[in-house]
Amino acid sequence: MDKLTEFYLLLKYTFLGLFQGFTEPIPISSSGHLVLLRNLFELDIKGLSFEVLVNFGSLIAVLIIYRHDIIRLATNGLRFLLSRDKRAKADFDFTLYLIIATIPAGVIGILFEDQIGEIFSAPQMVGITLIVTGLALWIIRNLKGSKNDGALTVKDAIIIGMAQAVALIPGISRSGATIVAAMLLGMKQETALRFSFLMYIPVSLGTFILSVEDIVQDKNFSYLWIPYALAFLASIIATYFSLKWFMNIMAKGNLKYFALYCFIAGGVAILVL
Repeated sequence: MDKLTEFYLLLKYTFLGLFQGFTEPIPISSSGHLVLLRNLFELDIKGLSFEVLVNFGSLIAVLIIYRHDIIRLATNGLRFLLSRDKRAKADFDFTLYLIIATIPAGVIGILFEDQIGEIFSAPQMVGITLIVTGLALWIIRNLKGSKNDGALTVKDAIIIGMAQAVALIPGISRSGATIVAAMLLGMKQETALRFSFLMYIPVSLGTFILSVEDIVQDKNFSYLWIPYALAFLASIIATYFSLKWFMNIMAKGNLKYFALYCFIAGGVAILVL
C-alpha cells in the first residue's frame, strides 16, 4: 500500500468515526449511515468489530455527559437497597426500569444481531428503514408529555425496551425509536431523552464486552489498528458535541427537521445507491 492510498484510507476511517459519532445521539440511525458510507467509500469492512469499536467510543462520550445522573442513580439505588430510605426510592425504581428496558435488545442482539445486520444491510433496505424512522419522528414532532422520572412504570420500560430492540435494524434510529416510544407513552422530552441514553449504556457496554474476542481475532485489526484507533477517537469527540447539540434541539422541540432529513436520506439511498 503506497503512502497516498494509506493517507486516503486514514481519512475514510476517520470520517466514518466522526460521522458515526455525530449520528449516534441524533435520531437518524448511525448504523444505517455507516452502511451507506461504507458503500459510498467502497470499504469492505467484514464483521461487526469496527462498528462495535466506534459505538464504544460513543458510549464513553455518553458516560461523560451523564456522569452525574449515573453517580446519583447508583448511590441512591444502593442506599435504598441497604436502608430502605424512601427518599432514594424514586432513583431506585428508575434504575430498575432501565435494567428492564435493556433486556429485549440485549437478548435479541445476542441471538440475532449478525443475521439482522446481513438481512438489512443493503442500501435500499436502509433507505426504507430511514423513511420509517422519519415517519415515527414526524408523528411525535409536536408532543409535549407530562410524565417525569417518578411517574414511569414497568409497562413503560418494557415498551421502550422493545423499541430499542427494533432499532437493531440498520436505518431504525436507536435514540429515535426509544424517544418516540417514550413520548408516545406521555413522557416529558427531558425524561424521554435521559431514559433513552441511560438505557443505551448497559446495552452498548455489554455488546463491547461480548465482542472483545471478535475484535482481537479480527484479521483486519492487525494492519488497520491505526485507522480503527483514529475512528474510535473521532467517535468520542463527535458524539460528545452531537449529544450536547441534540439536548438543545429537544428542548426547543425541533424534531421535525430530523424527520425531513430521514425522508431525504432514505429517498437518496433507495434511488441512487
